Amino acid sequence: MRKDIRNIPQEELEQFFSDNNLQKFRIKQLNEWLWKKGASSFDQMSSLSKDLRELLKNSFDFKSTVIDQEFLSNDGTIKYSMKLQDNKLVEGVLIPTRKRVTACVSSQIGCSLNCTFCATGTLKLSRNLTHAEIFDQVFILNKESKKHHGRPLTNIVFMGMGEPLLNYNNLLKSINKITSIKGMGISPKRITVSTAGLAKQIKKLADDEVKFNLAISLHSAIDDVRSEIMPINHSINLGDLKESICYFYEKTKTRITYEYILFKGINDDLDSARRLATFCKISPCKVNLIEYNKVDGLNFKKSTEESTENFIKFLESKNIIVNLRRSKGKDIDAACGQLVNKLQ
Repeated sequence: MRKDIRNIPQEELEQFFSDNNLQKFRIKQLNEWLWKKGASSFDQMSSLSKDLRELLKNSFDFKSTVIDQEFLSNDGTIKYSMKLQDNKLVEGVLIPTRKRVTACVSSQIGCSLNCTFCATGTLKLSRNLTHAEIFDQVFILNKESKKHHGRPLTNIVFMGMGEPLLNYNNLLKSINKITSIKGMGISPKRITVSTAGLAKQIKKLADDEVKFNLAISLHSAIDDVRSEIMPINHSINLGDLKESICYFYEKTKTRITYEYILFKGINDDLDSARRLATFCKISPCKVNLIEYNKVDGLNFKKSTEESTENFIKFLESKNIIVNLRRSKGKDIDAACGQLVNKLQ
């Protein structure tokens, strides 16, 4: 079985070129087509000779990702269903605002964490995405951003399907390609990775000296409440999470973002706000409060405007930076927590 050329270590590729008496500069040309120009087949690599293209075709697979369907929201958000080489589908979202165009990308097909409020959590984990498949999502969405908005992506968030830190190696490999000048050249400061709170992997991110931003899907600073809505809290509780966040900040000096969906009658009262404010004191941070987006079959409800306003006022009285994220793409199931591959 032939290997996918984008999953081959560079050393192995160099050995292949040496064994076939090919000039070294051809490797640079090949890599430009793979990671900078976004070729989807060997035939598109026009700067390579026909003989070399045939040799590559006969020696390697080239597994590229293509858009399967796209869904346009009334607010300009576009959700893309993307087909992988094995015909499985993964979803990504292009979110425009006046100042930004953000790509929300996935790291897995499905998810194993079973957060009770999330549509993706109703899917079984099918598999991890390869680093090339993650890269493809970003490359495709960047191309679509230029097409629809006349400008490239300004931000990338790993907040789509899956838990990024359960696909750790492919996540970091993909970000390396996205940020490299030999790839897309996007600043790591424009990238945010969101995790449900895998403490060991958060510490590993610190040890690996990552430069991108880290967001924690917190949703409650009370252990009993968080365990009820996020089963991961049974094995990695808030104490474990605090320790890993302190470690991450000490090593990286990067400010943490906490994501907090407000659920009516569950985590939107003033006691919850107090507990969140206390949690926030462990390191410099900001809080993104998120509207709950209705998911068919789940009984959660969005917090009232009054409760939301009181929650914000309390946090701000404690000098905590708070942003209220109004959901976009709800009418096409593209908002936070709604990615579920309904057509798969």
